[in-house]
Amino acid sequence: MADLYAGIEVGGTKWVCAVGTGPDDLRAVTRFPTEEPAGSIDRAVRFLREASSRHGRLRAIGIGSFGPLDLDPHSPSYGSITTTPKPGWANTDLVGAFKAAYALPVGFDTDVNAAALGEGRWGAAQGLADFIYLTIGTGIGGGGMSGGQLIHGLVHPEMGHIRIPHDPARDPFPGACPFHGDCFEGLASGPAIAARWGQRGESLPPDHPAWELEARYLALGLVNFICTLSPCRIILGGGVMAQSHLFPMVRRQVQVLLNGYIAAPEILERIEDFIVPPALGPQAGVLGALALAEKVVNESGANHD
Repeated sequence: MADLYAGIEVGGTKWVCAVGTGPDDLRAVTRFPTEEPAGSIDRAVRFLREASSRHGRLRAIGIGSFGPLDLDPHSPSYGSITTTPKPGWANTDLVGAFKAAYALPVGFDTDVNAAALGEGRWGAAQGLADFIYLTIGTGIGGGGMSGGQLIHGLVHPEMGHIRIPHDPARDPFPGACPFHGDCFEGLASGPAIAARWGQRGESLPPDHPAWELEARYLALGLVNFICTLSPCRIILGGGVMAQSHLFPMVRRQVQVLLNGYIAAPEILERIEDFIVPPALGPQAGVLGALALAEKVVNESGANHD
């Protein structure tokens, strides 16, 4: 019987859980709204128990979660959500809860690093050792790989909270981030669009001035990442990027802002292959969580047969 992995995408608004081995072999999938921690965790544990009894034993569990997170395995709070503004979720021990329910290895990372891992394993970043994945939706988060390894460091990337130029004369909106006001997320996330224009982005027509401003802010963020991380590809996912007309606008603004300084043909001539949507679509997160489970088994050599 093939090894089965469990993937859990812990989102601020919903959880997605899956059992399988990859995009072509998902044995069971469930989605449910994010509620309080104990109830959400219990619902996921029950799903995994039922799926395992039906489809076979699990080899490992991968969790990709909204953050901030403690990813330091030597820290006493490793495996926890830390200073999130989401009510009731600060200091929630995710890894400990699933280890208590299952005597299995648990891979743990940010939801965006997980999605990046999934895109590298099966999607738009296959064969690349250096790339970033950004989700533009309820918030803005970023992850990726450098030299073939997921980007970590002091904690983990918080690409949504970089500071980008904000001209109050052109855009008097003060920003929507509860920590920083007009950071990247505060100016360009889905809630920022809704608060600025009085309606959700999906209800705005393609020729609405919201999109030119949004493309400008997204390009400002991307140019910072291009100049500091030098990725070979940028993948843009999330609900805001479902507005497909945004992609050509963002690509054009990136070229304008860089002004020919980075003389790479990927930017000057083939930018449509450099800034791309996720090949795994909305499944990037949960498939990335499966890839985290696979990764922790490969790294530990754990054997539960």
